[in-house]
Amino acid sequence: MPNRNIGVAIDGATGRLGTTQHLKALLAIRGEGGLPLKNGDRLIPEPLLLGRSAEKLEALAAASGGLRWSTDRDACLGDKMVVIYFDAAPTGGRTERVLSAIAAGKAVYTEKPAAETLEQALSLAGAAKNAGVKNGTVQDKLFLPGLKKLRKLYEANYFGRILSIKLDFGWWVFDGDLYPSQRVSWNYKRETGGGLILDMFAHWRYVFDRLLGPIASVSCSAMTAQLRRRDEIGNWYDVDVDDHAFAIFELEGGVLAQVSSSWASRVKRNDLLQIQVDGTAGSAVCGLHRCFVQPLIATPRPFMDSENPQPMVFDEQWQEMPALLPFVNPYREGWELFLHHVAEDGPFPSPILEGAKGVQLAEACHQSQRERRWIDLEELSV
Repeated sequence: MPNRNIGVAIDGATGRLGTTQHLKALLAIRGEGGLPLKNGDRLIPEPLLLGRSAEKLEALAAASGGLRWSTDRDACLGDKMVVIYFDAAPTGGRTERVLSAIAAGKAVYTEKPAAETLEQALSLAGAAKNAGVKNGTVQDKLFLPGLKKLRKLYEANYFGRILSIKLDFGWWVFDGDLYPSQRVSWNYKRETGGGLILDMFAHWRYVFDRLLGPIASVSCSAMTAQLRRRDEIGNWYDVDVDDHAFAIFELEGGVLAQVSSSWASRVKRNDLLQIQVDGTAGSAVCGLHRCFVQPLIATPRPFMDSENPQPMVFDEQWQEMPALLPFVNPYREGWELFLHHVAEDGPFPSPILEGAKGVQLAEACHQSQRERRWIDLEELSV
């Protein structure tokens, strides 16, 4: 079968997601001989590492089998071998970077959030549409095994009528003093596009819109839990964004969802992300990889006794769904979809306009916080 090479410039390649997820996914596809296309060809991704630190890029390129690398974004965008520009760099400055790639005629794929503001996100979607370039945003959480199992329950009409949804997410992110922080400092600075709501509610928007039910309206309250943190070189700085948020989503049809998200909460549940869906016919609780169900017929009838401890162990009364599908890295699944989209016009469900919806939700949450009221989400278009 003939091979077709396709150049992919990874901006922010030495960052956490750039290295451990996206580059890893592309190298896995390449290492298995490429992505099979409908005409029998195999599409071979050829990553080009792009970033600011020549030392880090050179080391990563060498460790990855001798990949090409550059600190010159304009030169990369002028390279005819580069077909796709992927942005995994910090959110701040994403609009300018992606607009440059669109102007250069590259297909563009970007991490979430799509931009710092809704106006910027819509400008990117409009620019890509006017230029006629393929475009997309990452929606990796949909490809997690736990959420795939939850999707199967929806497809099987397992729940009956949905009554309520609860999403709990978060963990304790150290401030960099006692132990190193697990998140980079730009996540905690407004000027670089930081903030939990902007970062994480982009995920919740597509998870609800494509799995749990479209969001019609939102009420939200947030705070800055850890006011000061140490950066990567040990200097203290003031946190000027939210890192702790609670929201209620009203879905189309009236179902209410409780959403708690935090970078300052210690975990006492089965996973960092847990989604519970309750329906008239049954309930389900899923994490990143596992999913448990309890149908109506197997629902217990507990008794609350003020004098004695609860005798029931509720966790034991749920049945775990088996893993019937092979595991595929969620980021790789997204890349395979986008590569098919670019190479043979295959369907791609998350163009930049879909990414803009995540930014819209973040802005609605901030507006709800300021004005202390419900905010409706209007339909977006370009």
